[in-house]
Amino acid sequence: MVLMIIIGVAFVCAIWLYSLYAAVIRNKNSVREALSGIDVQLKKRHDLVPNILTIAKRFMEHENEIFTKVTELRTQAMNAPSGSKEKFAAEGLLDKLMGRLIVSVENYPQLKSDATMVQAMQTYNEVEEHISAARRFYNSALTQLRNSVMIFPGSLFAGLASEEMGYSYFEASESDKAPVDASAYL
Repeated sequence: MVLMIIIGVAFVCAIWLYSLYAAVIRNKNSVREALSGIDVQLKKRHDLVPNILTIAKRFMEHENEIFTKVTELRTQAMNAPSGSKEKFAAEGLLDKLMGRLIVSVENYPQLKSDATMVQAMQTYNEVEEHISAARRFYNSALTQLRNSVMIFPGSLFAGLASEEMGYSYFEASESDKAPVDASAYL
């Protein structure tokens, strides 16, 4: 009878430990899936940026500095390792520069009314929304993974997620947190 109780307790403990192990693996895979989702959306953006630049160049001959910087940042962002602070920083700078480009487009009525440009800008806005959603999902998945391996007994399996624990959160830069000065755009 005692032996049956010991076997039963050992079996319950084994199932409990396995469920903790499985939860860490699920959370680890969720982080990887979320990071992959961001990469998919960033790829869409990177594919769309040259099209926007090509259309805008027809109308905005003297804005070459913006075009050059956007192209350089796009290349830098595409070549940075996924999940790295360098990639996040390059993507943030690219986002700001594309914002400047969009503001510049507003100064060109014939470009603003060009159907191809309008469609490209709408697509760009949709992609930015998808990137934002993917970033939120990634941050949530990373938090869930970190919680699952930092709280005992999940910490027993922390080694399974050591690579993902080094990933950074997507965070707003200090300039993104600053109040917007609308007069700069008028």
